[in-house]
Amino acid sequence: MSAPAIPLRLTAPAPGWVVEADVVVVGSGIAGLTVALRHAELDPSARILVVTKDVLSSGSTRWAQGGIAAVLAPDDTPDEHLNDTLVAGVGLCDVRAVRMLVTEGPGALRRLMGRGARFDRTPDGELQLTREGGHRRDRIVHAGGDATGAEVQRALVEAVRAGAIEVIEHALVLDLVKDARGRARGVTLHVMGEGARDGVGAVHARAVVLATGGMGQVYAATTNPVVSTGDGVALALRAGAELRDLEFVQFHPTVLWLGEGSTGQQPLISEAVRGEGAFLVDHEGNAFMRDVHELADLAPRDVVAKAIMRTMRATGRDRVHLDGRHFGEERWRTRFPTIYAVCRANGIDPVTEPIPVAPAAHYASGGIRTDLRGRTSIEGLYACGEVACTGVHGANRLASNSLLEGLVFAERIAEDIHAVRPAPGDPVDGGAPGGLVDPRVRTRIQAHMSTGASVLRSRESLTATATALRDARWTPVHVPPCTESWEATNLLTVATVLTGAALTRLETRGSHWREDFPDRDDNEWLGHLDVTLTEEGLKMTYTPHGDAMPPRLAQELTAAGLDPAEVDAVVDRALAEDLTEAGDVTSEATIPAGQRSIGDVVARRDGVVAGLGVAEAVFLRLGARVERGAKDGERVRAGDVLMTVEGPTRGLLTAERTALNLLTHLSGIATLTARWVEAVSGTGARVRDSRKTLPGLRALEKYAVRCGGGVNHRMSLSDAALIKDNHVVAAGGVAEAFRAVRERYPDLPIEVEVDRIDQLAPVLDEGAEEILLDNFTIEQTALAVKIVKNRAKLEASGGLTLESARDVAETGVDYLAVGALTHSASALDIALDLRG
Repeated sequence: MSAPAIPLRLTAPAPGWVVEADVVVVGSGIAGLTVALRHAELDPSARILVVTKDVLSSGSTRWAQGGIAAVLAPDDTPDEHLNDTLVAGVGLCDVRAVRMLVTEGPGALRRLMGRGARFDRTPDGELQLTREGGHRRDRIVHAGGDATGAEVQRALVEAVRAGAIEVIEHALVLDLVKDARGRARGVTLHVMGEGARDGVGAVHARAVVLATGGMGQVYAATTNPVVSTGDGVALALRAGAELRDLEFVQFHPTVLWLGEGSTGQQPLISEAVRGEGAFLVDHEGNAFMRDVHELADLAPRDVVAKAIMRTMRATGRDRVHLDGRHFGEERWRTRFPTIYAVCRANGIDPVTEPIPVAPAAHYASGGIRTDLRGRTSIEGLYACGEVACTGVHGANRLASNSLLEGLVFAERIAEDIHAVRPAPGDPVDGGAPGGLVDPRVRTRIQAHMSTGASVLRSRESLTATATALRDARWTPVHVPPCTESWEATNLLTVATVLTGAALTRLETRGSHWREDFPDRDDNEWLGHLDVTLTEEGLKMTYTPHGDAMPPRLAQELTAAGLDPAEVDAVVDRALAEDLTEAGDVTSEATIPAGQRSIGDVVARRDGVVAGLGVAEAVFLRLGARVERGAKDGERVRAGDVLMTVEGPTRGLLTAERTALNLLTHLSGIATLTARWVEAVSGTGARVRDSRKTLPGLRALEKYAVRCGGGVNHRMSLSDAALIKDNHVVAAGGVAEAFRAVRERYPDLPIEVEVDRIDQLAPVLDEGAEEILLDNFTIEQTALAVKIVKNRAKLEASGGLTLESARDVAETGVDYLAVGALTHSASALDIALDLRG
C-alpha cells in the first residue's frame, strides 16, 4: 500500500512528571467510565486513573440522542436482535461478538440503571421502548426524549466523582509506553493548562484502556465533537497494534443542513425521529424511501444515506427534507426537546416545515482490532467503544448498538484485567523516530476527505485524496510540538489509512460505497482489511471473514452433500467448548501475539481420509491459510501430508484440537467403511450406515461413510417410514401398521423390519419397497432372497462382522447395514506438526 510516511511516535518533549496507576483509561465516555467503575467494583484497592481530553462530561456519549438497543420487551428475543445486527453489518459481523452483545446487553443496561441512569418510562412505570432504523422490534430505551447520551454521561460522571477514581482532564494522549517485552505499560500525555500537572507527562500502568471515541473530525462536516480527532486509533497504529476495517465510516443520513459550506460539528436529527414516524421527502415532497427498502425510512443507515445521496444527485440539490409536521408541537417539545430547540435556534420550525437534512460523517465501524475481551494485538493494551473494532458492527453499525457495545465490552475488559492481573514491567523509552504535521493543513485534510472519501467514492476521487494527503505531509517550516500539531498529525494518520483501505476495497458494502464498483462482491471481498505500521511503513493485509466460509470451500461442501451453515455451526460449538471465557491460556502465555508458523497435518497411520474441508474451516476461523495435500476419499499412507497450514501460531494451536477431533473421527469412519466395502467387493451388495450417529454430527459422519465407498440409509425419521417391531405391536399387526403409514403419507417410501421368515409374505402383499432382515442367519438370509425374488430391496442387519460380511453379501441381499461404521469406528491417527 503506497502512502505518505507516518511517524512511529509523535515529536514531544520528554515527560516532566510521572504518575503510577494499576489501570489507565483514556477517554471519559460510556466505554471508558464503565471500565473504570466496573474495575473499581472488582478491586476497590486498585489505583484507577481516567485521562480525558476535555472535561469529564465531554466526549461523544453526551451527544447520543437515540438511545440504547437491548432486548427488554416480552415479544423480543436475542436472536432477533442478532439477526437485525447481522443484516445491517452486511456479512462482516463477528457472530460470536454479536451474540455476546445481545445476550449480555440487557444485564449491562440494568447495571447502568443501577449506577443512576434514568430512562423514560410509560405511565405505568415500564421502560418506554421505541424503534430505529434496521430494527424490526421496539427495543430502544431513551432518556429525556432525545437526550439519552447526556443522561448516561451524567450518571457515570456522578458515579466516578463519588468514588476513588482519579481523573486528569484537558489531557491529550500522545503515545503508548511499553516495556522491554513490548507490553503496554502506560501512556505519555500532554495536559493543556496549569495545575498540579501540566505539560507533557507519563502515566505508568499495568494495563492501558483506549476509549478515545471516534474520528469524525477527519471530515469537514460531522456529528462528532471537536475532540474526536482519531487520537486513540493513531496512537495504537504507531505502537504497532492492528487496525481493521477503517474504510467503513457510517454517515448519518439525517444531519441538520446548515447551509452550503457549513463545516465542523453539525446537529444530528436522531434516527428515533424516523422511528416515531417522520419520513424523508425530496424538494417536491415525494417520499422516496418507500421504493428503496422494505423498511422504508427505517432501513439501515447505509441504505438511507445512499438513497439520500442518489436523490440529491438526481435532483441537483444539496439536501433533502425530513417531514415530521404531523407530530404536532406538543410531541416535538416532549419527545424530541433537544432536536426541537436546535431546529428553532437555526430558524427552522419542525412543526410547520420539513427539516433540511444531508448525510455527514457519524460513526467509525472499524478501528483497533480487539478480541471478545477487548484485548488488542499488544499485550496489556485494550480498546473499547468507537475506537475499537470488536466485530459487532461489520460493514455498518445498527442504530443504537454503539452505547450497548461500550457497556458490554467495558465490563468484559474490566473483568479481564482483574482476572489476568498483568505482570509488572519497567517502562522503556520507545526511541522511535518522531514527526509532526503543520496544523494549518487540518482544514485541507478535512476538505479533501469530504470531497473524495465521503459517502460516494471512486478510484478517481480516492486517488486524488491520497495524493493530496501525501502532499499535506510536506511542510517548509519547522513544526513545534503542540496540541494543534499533534491533532493534525493524528488526523492525517487516520485519513491516510482510511483512504488507502477505501481505495483497496473494490466493491460496495455497507457504509463503503464505490461508484466504480457498485455491487457487493462476496467472492473476492468477504473479508477484512487489516493495517499495521512498521519501520518500513504501512502494511495492509486482507483477512477472510472469520465467520464466513470462503465461497470455494462452501461450494466444495455443498457439492459433497453438506450444508456449509451446518458445518459452521459444528465448528462454532466445538470452538466454544474449547475456548470458553479464558481462551487458550497456554498459547497466550507462551507464544508472542505476532508470531506466525507453518505446520503440516500428517497421517500417522494408513487409512482413508475424510473431513479435510471441515478441518480447513476450523483453521480458517483462527486466521490460517490452508493448502491441501490430499482429497477426501483418498487412501493415504503413514507420513503423508494431508494439508499444510500457515498463520498465527496461537491460532494454529488453538485450532489444532478441534480440527483434528473432527478430521480423525471422520477419517476413522471412512477407513472402517472402506474395509467393509472391500470385504463385499464383487458381490453386488452395498455397505450402508444407520442412524447410530453422534448428536450434531450425523451429516458429517454419513458423509465420511460415502468417502469410504459406502452409501447412506435414512438421514432422519422423516426421509422414509421404517416400521419396526414396536410399531407393529402398537398398530396391532404389520399389515395394519403398513396401511396406517400409507394412508397418512401416500408418497413416502415404506421400509419394514422383520425378524422371522413368515413375516415376509404379508409385508410383500402390502407392497413394501424395502425389507430389513434383522439378525437373520446366513441360511435364513439366502432363503429370504429366494422368497422375495427381487420384488423388494433387502437389507441384512444385526450380528454382522467383517469376517462374515462376504458370505452374507453372496446370498444376494442388496445392502449390509453396519451401525458400527458411525457408532464405534476407531479414529485414524492424524497429527499437526509445526515446522521448526
